[in-house]
Amino acid sequence: MTRLSKAAVQGSNRTRFPAARMQPAGASQGRREVVEALLDAAERLLVEQGYAAITTRKLAERAGINHGLVHYYFGSMEEVMVQVLERFTARLIERQRAMYSTDQPFLEKWRSAWGFQEEDLSSGYSKIWLELQAAAWNRPELRRRVQQVNEDWRRVLTEALAPARREFGFDALSLEATVGLVMTMAQGYALERLSDITEGHAALLGEIENWMKMRSSAAKGGRAKKERTS
Repeated sequence: MTRLSKAAVQGSNRTRFPAARMQPAGASQGRREVVEALLDAAERLLVEQGYAAITTRKLAERAGINHGLVHYYFGSMEEVMVQVLERFTARLIERQRAMYSTDQPFLEKWRSAWGFQEEDLSSGYSKIWLELQAAAWNRPELRRRVQQVNEDWRRVLTEALAPARREFGFDALSLEATVGLVMTMAQGYALERLSDITEGHAALLGEIENWMKMRSSAAKGGRAKKERTS
């Protein structure tokens, strides 16, 4: 098992970026309100117009504050945007962990997870996540923060897929490789959906679900046989 897998399975279940980097202990109510207003406005603009279209003045106007406060509190527009991603991600990871912690069979959790994928496309999270990944290609300092978001999502999946592999008796791939496969599949799915490409998506998800149903039935049959002969 990899270092990441061990940490995840042993309960490393919190994102490592703080919920609000620009909210130091003792920050005034006024500061907190300005920071939240800027992050809310930036989130809406990223969804509506995209990273390249957002200027300091446009952001300040949408937030209803003086444009000088953007750099005063964040230092750069890039910092605003990456904090939007981190804050949005923290909300969704909390949602995801709550779902995975239920006692439902993994097939039901898998269905819920793909339902969340649709929610994330509708809310604009997928667009923000992918756009900031692209922006990070030429910005090493941004790339480190984007990598952290990726690692936090990978940790959630590692925690979820470890028991699922045992439930289905799946050993064709290691846990690390299984997580990598699902991560890549989910991001590729989102990327194509944002380009209005859906070919093959329903077939892929349908065949995965059918495989899970067959493995679940086989596992139940094996347990029943063992009980009869014991």
